[in-house]
Amino acid sequence: MSLKAEIEKRKTFGIISHPDAGKTTLTEKLLLFGGAIQIAGAVKSNKIKKSATSDFMDIERQRGISVATSVMAFEYRDKKINILDTPGHKDFAEDTYRTLTAVDSAIVVIDVAKGVEAQTEKLVNVCRGRKTPMIVFINKMDREGLDGFDLLDEVETKLNMKACPLTWPIGMGQRFKGVYNLYKKNVLLFSAHGKQTEEDTIEISDLSDPKLDELIGEAAAAELREELDTITQIYPTLDVEAYEKGELNPIFFGSAINNFGVKEMLDCFVDIAPQPLARETEERKILPNEEKFTGFVFKIHANMDPKHRDRIAFMRICSGVFERNTNYFHVRNGKKMKFSNPTMFMAAKKNIVEEAYPGDIVGLYDSGNFKIGDALTTGEKLTFKGIPSFSPEQFRYINNADPMKSKQLNKGIDQLMDEGVAQVFTKLDTNRKIIGTVGALQFDVIQYRLEHEYGAKCTYEGIALHKACWVSSADKAALAELKSRRKKNLAIDKDEKLVYLSESAWTLKMAEENNPKVVFHTTSEF
Repeated sequence: MSLKAEIEKRKTFGIISHPDAGKTTLTEKLLLFGGAIQIAGAVKSNKIKKSATSDFMDIERQRGISVATSVMAFEYRDKKINILDTPGHKDFAEDTYRTLTAVDSAIVVIDVAKGVEAQTEKLVNVCRGRKTPMIVFINKMDREGLDGFDLLDEVETKLNMKACPLTWPIGMGQRFKGVYNLYKKNVLLFSAHGKQTEEDTIEISDLSDPKLDELIGEAAAAELREELDTITQIYPTLDVEAYEKGELNPIFFGSAINNFGVKEMLDCFVDIAPQPLARETEERKILPNEEKFTGFVFKIHANMDPKHRDRIAFMRICSGVFERNTNYFHVRNGKKMKFSNPTMFMAAKKNIVEEAYPGDIVGLYDSGNFKIGDALTTGEKLTFKGIPSFSPEQFRYINNADPMKSKQLNKGIDQLMDEGVAQVFTKLDTNRKIIGTVGALQFDVIQYRLEHEYGAKCTYEGIALHKACWVSSADKAALAELKSRRKKNLAIDKDEKLVYLSESAWTLKMAEENNPKVVFHTTSEF
């Protein structure tokens, strides 16, 4: 198959939402449709032995939440679909932000009872900043929740989206009878925990057809006709071009746990979602149909299989064909590298791949050569944009609880920081290490993984810090003066970049005023 045909076959998207909106459950059902798994797992409780396919870390299975992005692939209707299931929890937002650099579109999951929540707003803002096309799936329709029109209002006001309903619910909670598919002009009947089959779909192209009254009851049919009349007057019809530009957002209603309404969304997604898109680098724009291979690392995961101590770098292929056992140029290191066992994932199940194409996500076994944002090419020097580290919001000193395991602790910290789960700063005056995270839950994850994956124990000690800012200056004397006068506030990050640790917003403001020739950055990408 030609490169052009392979590109046209692929769709790569991320699933984003507030925690507990049903994102991982939706991922399971999509994999089920693709035949990638035979039985979908539940994510809710650690009492359930059968855990979700995309949650493969012990701590995820215990807590019933996703703390790392999972990468999975499946085939559906002759398309190769790559899903990136991201953590919803705000403490892991940085992992999600970076993952969104590797997708071409997104599906936003909203809980019908809770409506649009804070984390959803933040993630949608990131997507909108990149003009990422988004489809919305309103989940848990078999439970009582907000009215359909109220939900559309929230989507438009809180998420600043242009809503385009493509399915519409018939009732809700105990009264939920199914959805009307405006995209395909048919009714889909709901049966709780029933497997969705083709027989559930009844073609009704004319809403005045008395068959509708027989199927769902006269009252529900009258209400549906009235609501659909309002929808056709208020909301736009599907415009694929506007959707691709991020200016129009198709909306679907369903219940992922019951596998209801998922197929309708997946069918529409396959029809309209963009194939692999161009990527920006500092040097030039990379088009997917270029003959020469390019790709970038957007995520690193240590110990995916703790028994084998493996560390995997996830790479998004941007152009050309990636081939196994072929030499590629690691731009930052300036070295040639080849990979004998590149893998693709169905969550924890790995398959070795001979070749991969634009849009594909490949796992590369890594002994410590990669950092997030690294580029691989056939020789061209490229720097991919938009993969920064953000200034952490919480800080703690990390102490070694077992002096006999210093080596293991240092190795564990190094590898976990390479993953981007948190950042480590070494103070210039005392050499003490400070861990900085976006949220408090990260500290628990680091402590747990250090003990269970590296055999090292750590304790934490509080430190009152407001922000960590990367500093730079064109004036070497100004930088030297800052170092001599404010040594107790300075540290270096893992990449040896100078960082200013401020105790409060006021001390940061004073530092900026007293050092006008020094620039204080809130992300590492400057």
